[in-house]
Amino acid sequence: MEWNDLRLMLAIHRAGTLTGAARLTGLSQPTLSRRLRSIEASLGQKVFQRTANGFALTDEGVQLMPHAFRIEEEFMAMERQRFGAGLELKGQIRVASSDWFGARVLSRWIANFTRLHPGVEVELLTDARPVSLTQREADIAFRITPFNEAGIVQRLFSEMQYRLYCADHLPDDYPPPDAAVDLITLNGALEHSPDVLWLKGRFPSGRVTFTSNSREAQASFCGQGGGLAVLPKVLAAGMTGLREVPLAEAPPSRKLWLGYHEDLRQAPRIKAFLELVWDKVKELR
Repeated sequence: MEWNDLRLMLAIHRAGTLTGAARLTGLSQPTLSRRLRSIEASLGQKVFQRTANGFALTDEGVQLMPHAFRIEEEFMAMERQRFGAGLELKGQIRVASSDWFGARVLSRWIANFTRLHPGVEVELLTDARPVSLTQREADIAFRITPFNEAGIVQRLFSEMQYRLYCADHLPDDYPPPDAAVDLITLNGALEHSPDVLWLKGRFPSGRVTFTSNSREAQASFCGQGGGLAVLPKVLAAGMTGLREVPLAEAPPSRKLWLGYHEDLRQAPRIKAFLELVWDKVKELR
């Protein structure tokens, strides 16, 4: 059995479906299905059984999987060590963040970094799903929740300030007191975020007319006159059509965490990138 075979089986086990495993591996569903049949044929046993809810481990698969996890951890440790061993400022860095922070802040900082270090290629990932630093889905990540993986070095990067905004063409006295205003919020699993709860509590008569998991989409809709939105100050400052609504009580701020795996601590390109972003963090205040 080869490492790639184990990698595919782990992806199917983690996702539970071929669709989810395809997203994790970058392969198509037919390719995954064909590879799985080939792997099981070479093993002479079934690793997964297909159920109405997806793929579940067989008894043989249950016995095999702990070994696969240990092999994966050793392989990833070797990769992290190899990645961190380079003495020159060249190679690749994978950086993960939210969509708006990546587009509005990190892309600008990364452009500055690559001008200083042209031998380093930076890949920016703006996936809403939290990436795994242990599995090297990214080398450095910025996120608003602390990291809980073992072996991760994390530091509080910044305190992100949020404010209430409306379209700049609306009257200066907007919104009227106790008005049934339109509200713009996050959606899905993010609908219980502190800023969403604050907005609904501050305007109990308001009605939600637009939701999105994209802060930039919220800001754009707000600038078109779509209603009130709580947005990061850094994001709103770089967009036209928005006006801050002055309030005695500002929306709650959010902590922004920076994390990377301890195996990468001495990698020159990681150290250089961290040095640059820590110098730039003052732009967020």
